Amino acid sequence: MGNNSAFKPYGSYGRSGDCIKRDSYLEQLINRRENGLIKVITGIRRCGKSFLLFNLFYDYLLGDGIPRDHIITIALDDDLNITYRDPAKLSEYIRSQITGQEGIFYIFIDEVQYAISREELKDPESIRLYNVLNGLLRLRNVDIYVTGSNSKMLSKDVMTAFRGRGDSVEVHPLSFKEYFDYVGGDRAEAYEEYALYGGMPLVLFRKTEEDKFKYLFSLFEEVYFKDIIERYQIGLPEVLSELTDDLCSSVGSLTNARKIANTLQTVKGIKVDSGTIASYLTYLSEAFLFRQAKRYDIKGKKYFSYPSKYYCSDIGLRNVRLNMRQQEETHIMENIMYNELIGRGYSVDVGVVEIFETDAAGKRKKVSCEIDFVINKGAKKYYIQSALTTSDAQKEKTELRPLLGVKDFFRKIIVVKSGMKPWIDEDGILHLGLYEFLLNPSALDL
Repeated sequence: MGNNSAFKPYGSYGRSGDCIKRDSYLEQLINRRENGLIKVITGIRRCGKSFLLFNLFYDYLLGDGIPRDHIITIALDDDLNITYRDPAKLSEYIRSQITGQEGIFYIFIDEVQYAISREELKDPESIRLYNVLNGLLRLRNVDIYVTGSNSKMLSKDVMTAFRGRGDSVEVHPLSFKEYFDYVGGDRAEAYEEYALYGGMPLVLFRKTEEDKFKYLFSLFEEVYFKDIIERYQIGLPEVLSELTDDLCSSVGSLTNARKIANTLQTVKGIKVDSGTIASYLTYLSEAFLFRQAKRYDIKGKKYFSYPSKYYCSDIGLRNVRLNMRQQEETHIMENIMYNELIGRGYSVDVGVVEIFETDAAGKRKKVSCEIDFVINKGAKKYYIQSALTTSDAQKEKTELRPLLGVKDFFRKIIVVKSGMKPWIDEDGILHLGLYEFLLNPSALDL
């Protein structure tokens, strides 16, 4: 039978009486409560989607007075619920639980990919589960929440299937603040551990370095790649693996499909066309393993077609994939900052600004400079530089040069790996320490 009892299908992440807090995501679910839409909780596998729904939101509803028998929980990956992997049986069961009773019923369905056949994956329009969910939504006394952990449910096109009736909540690996709020201690020491093993929640409960490494490494091989290969019927899995290695190795660097194809051929001896690479990049992005940051011409107010940057959704996954061989602090810090901004709901681009300089011969020349992040959310816009250090005047001048080349009035910020207190220089540029930036969600507006 479905999990419609006092039994909770998931245990707690954390110590007795304590757990990892995901307050921002819990607030998003609370704000979407009973909004007449299907709440689709997406994100990279193993980042805590099920825990958010079946523990944190479940407990919130109980605390708000919702009876347990009005929270219908069905974990489709449980063999006891194998019957309900048939969408018709799933619909029949849910409807039987709410017939003749008053009040709102909260429907939690976990791992919904188990109700989608391989044949249906080839033609999304034929997926019966979507019709079942859309049909349940027409009932006046249900509030529906689903999670999915394969590449179909992680892909961004899932919302199309709900015909405008879906409301997506994207969950990310732990931010540094979520991580630090749980582990405590010294900020700098916590950051170094986070910068090494990242924020996948279950990493926190691996006791040894070896266990952490094995867990993260297995996620690529046993979870992510299998999902992508199965859905897209990947014909060149070795290329997918090499592409992943290349992206992990070059986080924060400009690249494109043609450049990657050429690199694989010259360095690895793997001949593959740029079209295949472009498709594989899309698959990796749709599974939220990597994110693309496009280059934006600040003066011309337009995007460049290529090249772009790709960032790994979790820095620990990136490090382990490279066998801990490439620990460039600059790129790791930049990747962590990018993920933090995405997690706060900003759209993030790479800025390009042209400035004029005088060369050694006294001639003025035009130079293109890069701003690490141009971020937007609503009417807010910021320009941000990531700098490992500004230990001397020349280094500081180099880092600030692109920001000074932007002539509009939006806030300009430089983030330095330090614990310094925020301050604003004579050009109006906000100087932030990295720990302040990561731990204070309001830091950009100081």
